[in-house]
This record gives sequence, C-alpha cells and structure tokens, in this order.
Amino acid sequence: MTQTLQRFPLAHTFSIVARDPISGQMGVAVQSHWFSVGSMVTWGEAGVGVVATQSMVEPSYGPLGLELMRAGISAPDALRALLAADEGRDVRQVAMVDARGRVAAHTGARCIPAAGHETGEGFSAQANMMAHPTVWPAMAAAYRAASGDLADRLLAALQAAQDAGGDIRGQQSAAILIVKPVSSGRPWVDRVVELRVEDHPQPVAELRRLVTLHQAYEHMNAGDAHLSAGRIAEALDDYRAAAGLAPHIAELPFWHAVTLADLGRVEEALPIFRQVFAENRGWAELLRRLPGVGLLRDDPDMLQKILSVQ
Repeated sequence: MTQTLQRFPLAHTFSIVARDPISGQMGVAVQSHWFSVGSMVTWGEAGVGVVATQSMVEPSYGPLGLELMRAGISAPDALRALLAADEGRDVRQVAMVDARGRVAAHTGARCIPAAGHETGEGFSAQANMMAHPTVWPAMAAAYRAASGDLADRLLAALQAAQDAGGDIRGQQSAAILIVKPVSSGRPWVDRVVELRVEDHPQPVAELRRLVTLHQAYEHMNAGDAHLSAGRIAEALDDYRAAAGLAPHIAELPFWHAVTLADLGRVEEALPIFRQVFAENRGWAELLRRLPGVGLLRDDPDMLQKILSVQ
C-alpha cells in the first residue's frame, strides 16, 4: 500500500442509502467486519440527504457531500465534484441520495473485490471485499421487495447481503441513520433513528433488535404526547403497542399501569403492576415516590391497593 493510502481508515463493507418516496425520510445503513463502522461510513442531515463513504474511507465525503447538497447541488453533481478533487478516487466507494431522491454512486477501480454497486429509484446498494458478487444485487432486490417503514427496508437489505455471503471476513459492527425530509433546525429532533452496534458476533440481527426497541420507545413517547393533549384512548393504545414490542422491558408496562391508575382504572392496572413488581421490587418503591412529584394521584388507599399485589 502506498504512503498516500495508508492515512485513510479502512471500512470494507456493504451499505445502502435510500429515500422513502412516501415519507420523504432518508436513511443509510451499513455492516462490516470492522469496529464501529457507523462512526466512519454513515452521514445524514434532515432536508439535505444521506451519504455512505467506505472502502479506503475518506471521511470528508460525508460532511462535504452534505454541504454541497445543502447548497442545492444534486447528489450526482456533488459526488462528481468530490471525486474530481480526490487523488484516491480509485480506492473509494461512495453513495449519496439527496432530498429529491436523486442518487449517485461510485466504486473505484481499485476497491477490493468483490466490489460494485446497484442503483435504483431513490436508492443505491454498494459493497466491497465481499465473498461473492451477488451481494449488492441481493441488497437491491430485497430493498425493492421489502414492506414496512424505511428502517424495515434498510434492514431487509442488510440481511439479504449477509444471506448472500456478506463481507468475506465475517461480521462485527453495523449502524443505521434515518433523518426527516425537512429540517426543523434542531438536529436532535430531525434524526428519526440513529443506532449503532459497535462490536457483536451478529451485528445485523442485533441492529434489528435495537430498531424494534427504538420503535417501542417511540410508541411510549407518542403515548406521552397523546396523554398531555388529553387523547386518553390514543395514549393507551400506544402504551400497549410499546409493551407488545418489548415485553421483556418492565419500564414500558409500568408506565402504562401508572397511567391507568392515575385515570382511576385501578382494576385494569393491578395485573400489570403484579407482573412488574414480580420482576423487580424496585418498581414498587418507585411507585411510592410518584405522588410526591405529581406523576400519580395522591390517594393513599389506591396506592396501598396497588402495593398489596406484590
């Protein structure tokens, strides 16, 4: 390897960038046999686009690509400009999609085989150092065929890559980043999903588990918003959905039960409290502290009735 290339971090990997035509959300997902691949490969900004930069990684493709797209330059023109200025373009693999769904991808001639990419309507799947040249076509086919939201479709593409042989070295880390179609000016609000698996024997499966947990907690957040607005039925529906997605997380049914009790629906809450208290008696102690901070009606008789199910 030449001295010029030694200064670049390595992220031989497979990834996908995409824009959902219905929601307008944009996302990038990746897996590699390399530690913390998401810290190098995945870039995104609401209302602008997403970027995957991999192989012999030039990280600046991420922020510079977003800067160009933010200025109104299309993804194809942005990528052409960055490649023209990069002497190491032959060892780069980069893909971008902008907020209008315009796609660009590049696989350098010196990327380690099997390497290539396939673009489609609003997406690009790319891979290098793969066991077989069927990996990126399998990703593209899986993305096209998958149902569900953008996260589900991106994960389907990653799983298809792994099923087709994946990285010739194996598995280690994975990441997913999804941003909103329009910027609010608050990046912490504009990131729909941002999850990483830094080191795991089955990172794609672990990433899917984390996405499911994320969906559960999003239902909790939605339930809280409904409750604050007085939409009780909708709040309870979201709390039930959260507990259904992650039944092993006692936090979720606990707050569902607290809401029921606060509404005076104690009999409905009791079996939920019973199950939660059986897992960890600390939840009972937490319940005792809630009336004092206004998170549960100050009703000693009701509290005693609930605590009696321990």
